[in-house]
Amino acid sequence: MTGGPGAAVRETHVGVVVLLGDRAYKLKKPVRTAFCDFSSAELRRAALDRELALNRRLAPDVYLGTAEVTGAGCAEPVLVMRRMPDDRRLATLVADGRDVTADLRRVARLLAAFHAGARRSAAIAAEGGRDALRERWRRNLDELEPFRDGPLPAAGPATVRRLAMRFLDGRGPLFARREDRVVDGHGDLIAGDVFCLDDGPRVLDCLDFDDRLRFVDGLDDAAFLAMDLERLGAAAAAQRFLDDYAEFAGDPAPAALAHHYVAYRAGVRAKVACLRHAQNGDESAAADARAHLELAATHLRRGAPRLALVGGLPGTGKTTVAGLLADRTGAVLLSSDRLRKERAGLDPATPAGSDYGTGLYDPAHTADVYTELLHRARELTGLGESVVLDASWTDAGWRARARAVADEACAELVHVRCVAPPVVAAGRIRSRRRSASDATVAVAEQMAATADPWPEAVEVATDGPVEDSAAHAERAWADSVAPLRDPGGPPGRG
Repeated sequence: MTGGPGAAVRETHVGVVVLLGDRAYKLKKPVRTAFCDFSSAELRRAALDRELALNRRLAPDVYLGTAEVTGAGCAEPVLVMRRMPDDRRLATLVADGRDVTADLRRVARLLAAFHAGARRSAAIAAEGGRDALRERWRRNLDELEPFRDGPLPAAGPATVRRLAMRFLDGRGPLFARREDRVVDGHGDLIAGDVFCLDDGPRVLDCLDFDDRLRFVDGLDDAAFLAMDLERLGAAAAAQRFLDDYAEFAGDPAPAALAHHYVAYRAGVRAKVACLRHAQNGDESAAADARAHLELAATHLRRGAPRLALVGGLPGTGKTTVAGLLADRTGAVLLSSDRLRKERAGLDPATPAGSDYGTGLYDPAHTADVYTELLHRARELTGLGESVVLDASWTDAGWRARARAVADEACAELVHVRCVAPPVVAAGRIRSRRRSASDATVAVAEQMAATADPWPEAVEVATDGPVEDSAAHAERAWADSVAPLRDPGGPPGRG
């Protein structure tokens, strides 16, 4: 819609909007498509009545009512709307480089309040659950298949399919906890339909042709706008918007779920762009399709839950690297040293008074600690969290069990082995104060003598700047999921 008093007409393949003064008049074309039937005046009137009722939920002062245009012996139903100023459209503000931080925070508050009062039911929850989401992914990706050799990269849809289904397969517990978050939402929230007015935002044009596509997790609804903001080059604003939405909605969802929903929405837009390209050969649509598919793959990679084993001998800096890796990635950090003391009822800094292989460090206690570490990791990854496990991991048998847990949870397993010159490690051990670790130099030497080879690990040297070590571990984390690649072409972003 265009601001100002001048008259204008905007047309889509199913409708026409006439702009006159401070009003906008929307009519449906007499067409029948795969997703709508407006072939009679009665059907068009019912569709406009439905559009009015649904959109009044978010913008009651914009959707004013319905009327009829009469003449030549016929009456055509029309939706009457308050005209929005085009220069206050969110997409325009972002394109102009305006600071939309405050506006987006108001949109987040509005959306969270809308979701809090939105309609819920068992049927609605089912449409927003894991199985329904899997089916929507499947249909969308199936429709992308004809475009694998143009305009999309050949391996693109398959890569997105593999990552999306792997996430869904391992996240049963997460989606089971989200049932009460599924609402009758907006369903099509893009920056072009949000207007940032002085008295607050107006959100228009919800999805009205298929109820099931509007029955979504609230975070999924918000992710559509985040995806569109990122497409417009405002990735930081998109993340702030999601953070604000989570705050106002009181939503503890893991970051991985937001990444997944952004990816899904980007996949849908990739399909729409492919269809547009197929209809008219528009090269901008081809580029748009590739960019959206790349965006989907990037978010699926970022959101893939990881189980990171950060190990090494005493004094090699594994606890420091594990903590920094967890901080950088937002993962949950679990420590074998702390868990060992916790299960013994000791303060972490209280010495256990045990030699290598005895007391709290005998095989039975060690098995108990590793079993519990992996149990907690399995529960957390099922809920969409990534986990960093800080332990020595010198026993190949326990690493094999970690692999089994990662496989069961459909999580990526990351191996990081911290190494340092013996003299450096010994110096660190001797200088420790109030540490959860009880290892001595003698214990470190005994562990080195019995450690199994760890050929699959990325070795991270820790005798240099600690930030370099953390960055090396973070690269191993990122590389655990391959980027989207077009065979014979350049690597995708990631």
